Amino acid sequence: MTTTTRIPEQPNRNAAPERLELVREFVNTVDDEERLDTLAGPSDLKAWLAEKRLIGRQEGVTEAEHRRALDFREALREILTGHTEGQVGSATVRRFDAVVSHIPMRLRVDDTGWVRVAAAGTGFDAAQAELLARVYEAMEDGTWQRLKVCADGTCGWAFFDHSKNRSGHWCNMAVCGNRAKVSAFRQRHAATTTTSGKKPPARKKA
Repeated sequence: MTTTTRIPEQPNRNAAPERLELVREFVNTVDDEERLDTLAGPSDLKAWLAEKRLIGRQEGVTEAEHRRALDFREALREILTGHTEGQVGSATVRRFDAVVSHIPMRLRVDDTGWVRVAAAGTGFDAAQAELLARVYEAMEDGTWQRLKVCADGTCGWAFFDHSKNRSGHWCNMAVCGNRAKVSAFRQRHAATTTTSGKKPPARKKA
């Protein structure tokens, strides 16, 4: 009898701490490199929210709610890009504030007497509120600024920076980091060639 040894699943090195991971997954529902959007329509959003147990499978999502979800996702992406760049701009802050101002939240007191922010509302509103509550929790525990967007413009993948000094810029150093370095080298080489007056060799047409 032949037995098969299962290879253990490798942990996702980009993953965030448990509760913040859902926020990272939400931002990554769009893949810029592959041009795929998991939340392309209201039905797709409904399926994703139900899969993550943020709404019941019998609950629906309207066109307006779908637009709000995409606005929330892109506002989060802008914030995470600011984390990568080392500064979140005022325009990004205003956009984020405008988007989340419609998300219902409430204050609650936990078993230790600590006042915390929690989700409110029902259905889609409650789902958005749960994501925002997790963002707030990450701000409180100091992990929020470690959630970033890959600095490679062709990637844009959200990742959690596990480096000690929070200096991570790429979701994958071997791929995106190397690609960025090659691009920077080519730009420097082109600039040097232009300055020296030498024209770069013409490319052969495929």
